Amino acid sequence: MPSNDQIKEALLIRNIENIFLELFSQGKLNGTVHTSVGQEFSAVAFAGQLRETDFVFSNHRCHGHYLSFTKDPKGLIAELLGKKSGSCGGVGSSQHLKHGNFFSNGVQGGITPVGAGLALANKLRGSGHIGVVFIGDGTLGEGVVYEALNLISLWNLPLLVVCENNLYAQSTKLEDNLAGDIRKRAESFGISSFESTTDDVDALLEDARTSIDLVRLQRSPVFHLVNTYRLNSHSKGDDNRDPKEIERFRQRDFLVLLEASDPELYSSLQEASLGQTRALVASVEAEEQLAIEDYLKPIGLPASEPLWSPLETISDRQVTLINRFFYSWLQESSENVFLGEDVLSPYGGAFKVANGLSESFPQQVLSTPISEAAVTGIANGLALGGFRPTVEIMFGDFITLALDQIINHASKFFHMYNRQVRCPIVIRTPMGGGRGYGPTHSQTLDRFLIGIDNVTTVALNTLVNPEIIYRAVFKQEHPVIVIENKVDYGKTIGMPGVKKYTAKMSSDLFPVVRITPESSRATVTIVTYGGMAGIVLDSLQLLFNNYDLKCDVLVLSCINPIDYRSIIESVSVTKRLVVIEEGSKIGGFASEIISSVAELMHVPFETLKIGAEPVPIPSARHLEDKVLPTRITISNSIGLRFG
Repeated sequence: MPSNDQIKEALLIRNIENIFLELFSQGKLNGTVHTSVGQEFSAVAFAGQLRETDFVFSNHRCHGHYLSFTKDPKGLIAELLGKKSGSCGGVGSSQHLKHGNFFSNGVQGGITPVGAGLALANKLRGSGHIGVVFIGDGTLGEGVVYEALNLISLWNLPLLVVCENNLYAQSTKLEDNLAGDIRKRAESFGISSFESTTDDVDALLEDARTSIDLVRLQRSPVFHLVNTYRLNSHSKGDDNRDPKEIERFRQRDFLVLLEASDPELYSSLQEASLGQTRALVASVEAEEQLAIEDYLKPIGLPASEPLWSPLETISDRQVTLINRFFYSWLQESSENVFLGEDVLSPYGGAFKVANGLSESFPQQVLSTPISEAAVTGIANGLALGGFRPTVEIMFGDFITLALDQIINHASKFFHMYNRQVRCPIVIRTPMGGGRGYGPTHSQTLDRFLIGIDNVTTVALNTLVNPEIIYRAVFKQEHPVIVIENKVDYGKTIGMPGVKKYTAKMSSDLFPVVRITPESSRATVTIVTYGGMAGIVLDSLQLLFNNYDLKCDVLVLSCINPIDYRSIIESVSVTKRLVVIEEGSKIGGFASEIISSVAELMHVPFETLKIGAEPVPIPSARHLEDKVLPTRITISNSIGLRFG
């Protein structure tokens, strides 16, 4: 028999969730509500038996887990009522909660690797703390879950994965969307598994304690399947399940059985719980809401007016300088961690950026499987745990596999949890063509990255020492994506010989390089970045010789967010703006810059976009040269437009 306190906890969960449905029907809640009515003792058994120093990651059906772990009913009620005093100021509401070491997100499966990352942080620190990740039977359709299970087992992480099988993925029956045995999925990764049911609460509580203790004592993962049933609909909407089936499960529910078997005990506990719940709602309803000014207040400091200095010339190759930076960075702190596929010595990564790092820092350099989504999610969890992780994605084309972790997790945590956390992950990856790698290994995908809110996107070039840019990257408290052009790896740093042009670098945190005519006024402004910088500079002599055009070239190292001051200053003089990118010019970097400059200047100017043809990049050299921008196509395009 559960204790009276555990019964009170289950009743509180049920009463709060049922009142949420009442409040929604009254128009007092915005959004949605996914109740766990019928599943409460799963929350009580697992989240309720953890220590405060442990952690919980949950999902869209998270209220019970939240209440059992945090003991914060007022914060939950205020959150769903959209109040400033809510656990996340009303920003996250029902599915996106944060309080202490409790986290939830509404995207199925994505929390699994994030929880693994926080468990890895605990393991690396030797803290002795453990974590629980709650998933559902429907979540088992997500591939990232299996990527995460592999790494949880491979790295022997102190994490308990609880799968609540309520027989339905929204409205689809288990037998219609899931093949095979649930426990065997975890066991195939070498993870110990257990099974319980909310029909037998006594056994469930004991089994949960056994699983928790096993993770804590053996410092190894456990998978626990809980067979249960939700008595309410999936969310606030319709329920197309057979009413007879729902009633059959309702008659097996512990709280329903308690009401029948011991009405006096049930009545006293329920009356007190319901009174507490209604009193909390009444106390919260009149509270103030979060002001939009507080939600939108800027993250960083305003930029100061830059100073300009000559470029330095470095005889070392770019890849050598990047490698040298990461050696010093790993040396600075044991909480700096480098993750990626094949990064261990003697291989050192596909382009040798990690060459030798694992020999000097074996605990900080972690080689991973081909699991971009899980590895990025683990980096998110490490960041939430106070580490500074860098993820190497072997080819930039593969970053698409990690976009859910970037867009729905890393970029959102700060605002979604009302500024309670930072997620300073760094994702660095080589992009670009020119090496004949073909359609899936040659793309420049910045257009999919520059529009992600709260993510800084940076591109290295061969004009600026990469250490300068990386030092700026690691001053950020939010996610950063670093694009490294794979052709540039073998080049040295500095200004190539361009007659009658001078080059200077700004003092901005992320420097801008400006190449201007020595003794005359520029007639065209060119904005570019990354691997295109060298190709653009190679075209300047052709532009002058063939079309008598003199260019003011601005090479950006930060392509989101963009500081437009130098661009506007130049275009104000030339009245012509050319933006050159290696990726497809449709809906990308060039379009964003041209439209933004037009909004900021309010005066007419001529424009031109130059980028790759909108087709997959071919492997054959003669075709690749026609699809990607070259010095010939750049000079001819600009010359025909403005010459």
